[in-house]
Amino acid sequence: MNKKHSIKNFFGAIAIPLIVAILLQGICLSKGRTMIANITSFDNFIVYVAIVMITTIALSINLNSGRFDFSLGSMSILSSVLGAKITYSVLGGGNYSALMMFVLTVVFGMLLGLISGLLYVALHLPPIITSLGVTLIYEGVLFTITEGRYVMKEVQNASMTAFTGNWIYAAIIIAIVLVLSIGIFDYTKFGYDYNALKNGQKVSVNTGIKEIPNAIGCYVICGGLMGIVGFLNAARNTTINGGQLNFGSISIMFTAFLPMFIGSYISCFANEKIGFLLAALCMSMLNSTFAVFSNEVNASMQAIINAVLLVVFLIYLSNEHLLVSLFIRKHK
Repeated sequence: MNKKHSIKNFFGAIAIPLIVAILLQGICLSKGRTMIANITSFDNFIVYVAIVMITTIALSINLNSGRFDFSLGSMSILSSVLGAKITYSVLGGGNYSALMMFVLTVVFGMLLGLISGLLYVALHLPPIITSLGVTLIYEGVLFTITEGRYVMKEVQNASMTAFTGNWIYAAIIIAIVLVLSIGIFDYTKFGYDYNALKNGQKVSVNTGIKEIPNAIGCYVICGGLMGIVGFLNAARNTTINGGQLNFGSISIMFTAFLPMFIGSYISCFANEKIGFLLAALCMSMLNSTFAVFSNEVNASMQAIINAVLLVVFLIYLSNEHLLVSLFIRKHK
């Protein structure tokens, strides 16, 4: 019985990525192209999987607890700029400068997350209001540091190029983040407290669970994750936009909405974090397909397609039981 259940869960988990892969590769083949044409495309594919998966995990941590955090994008960009500036302008870079920037960016991300969490706790305002204020502050600091310019010189070097030119580094980051996030949220006291607060805040607090330290810890973890995203985006794009004001950084966060819903659905069959990884694979396949048809599908059309897919998937989730019952009735 357990074996049958495991097999059912396995096929249930891989169903959506498998359907997406067949559908998108079919579209590419119909035009005489292929979704991933060479090793460079594969490198970009894995890096984008890492970006989407980590952003989705970061978004879900606070969102699942009722804390909508708009500041994720600003934390990502500001931490990467601080990491780049210190690594290359202050410390002078070097052969292993990408690793140094990675570590500094994660540390700055955690620090920015800590500041955001402390402000949320101290101000006693709704988290959505606090996060909007934090976003404006971080974007202002970012603009001041960069003078509104793109950061290019610091991230266009041999060490960063070597990182993006080898998919293994991104795969290692995916594996480490996946293991750590599952370990922290599923197998530690912090994770048990987090899940208890998520499912019943008032009851959990009454039983002695300390909400404030747990919330601050969540913000710190989210900041560290977004630091990784900031580094990956800088390496992938070979530039950082330092002129993002008036909530311009929020677009980074919105890349995680569709994969979060897909991953949450897949979590019916597997661990939620694995669901986010499989959802990120779907989004990376879609992004690779967009790259193949870059001459036919511009950025605006891509945004529209993503929005339509999100709406369609939400409609499916809202009517899943109805659709299943209609399908079963039709085949009786």
